[in-house]
Amino acid sequence: MTRLIDILASALALIVFSPVLLIFGLFIILEDGWPILFKQERMGIGAKPFVMYKLRSMRNRKEGGMAITVGNRDPRVLRVGGIIRKYKLDEIPQLWNVLKGDMSLVGPRPEVKRYTDLYNEKQMEVLNVRPGITDFASVSFRNENEILAKQSDPEQYYIDQIMPEKIELNRRYIDNPSLGNYFLILWLTLRAIFSSK
Repeated sequence: MTRLIDILASALALIVFSPVLLIFGLFIILEDGWPILFKQERMGIGAKPFVMYKLRSMRNRKEGGMAITVGNRDPRVLRVGGIIRKYKLDEIPQLWNVLKGDMSLVGPRPEVKRYTDLYNEKQMEVLNVRPGITDFASVSFRNENEILAKQSDPEQYYIDQIMPEKIELNRRYIDNPSLGNYFLILWLTLRAIFSSK
């Protein structure tokens, strides 16, 4: 049932948000050139890698360094990128990942292999389900970038503190993947986005 909802909702949302993608895509081009999309390999269900899409909010750069960002003070973030990130507009292209079956609207956020390689046996269970655009952890850590910006070693803090907490929050949905929880997470996510200041 959730897969059918994923397909119908993501297809409709892509149509509705296509003007937003075009407008912010133009802003990205004007500020930093091509490409509009950021592509990154993430680990999906069964630890199978897939390419995840985002509306690019950072300057063109080579892969390497931290796989996380530390808020709008991060020099890699574009001026328009601050707006894109605040309202989660960078996540819109992941609707295509949902249509393809790489992701669901609701499920654990997919990580890069660099971090999943650090999972213990229990944490690896999060890779037994389809990853999603949003989950309980996404709502709880919606200000993650600001939290990391206050740390002397943001990446290590993420690995030691935030990542384990996120995985525990993920289990709330993994252990009870009901339609009720599916729609609850979507509702909490929308409420969090529209209440952003």
